[in-house]
Amino acid sequence: MAAVRDNKAQSRFELDVEGGVAFANYRATPTAIIITHTETPRALRGRGVASELVQGALELIRADGHKVIAGCGFVVDYLQKHPEFVDLTA
Repeated sequence: MAAVRDNKAQSRFELDVEGGVAFANYRATPTAIIITHTETPRALRGRGVASELVQGALELIRADGHKVIAGCGFVVDYLQKHPEFVDLTA
């Protein structure tokens, strides 16, 4: 799969997969990124694409020195299942 990118112009993280784009919308604050919604194209669901998207987004957030606030149920669940990202929670 391609790398997750931060599309700052649209305030969303994106992952290209097989001609589709999975994305996670966010709002930025001075110290945290609030992920408000994740969406995966219907044809790509059930294949771990959203998890890969969120993992990549969290790695980008960590690299930028920010914290994350989960404003989306999928991200809440992901963070509960992946304690390696607990240091990012605001």
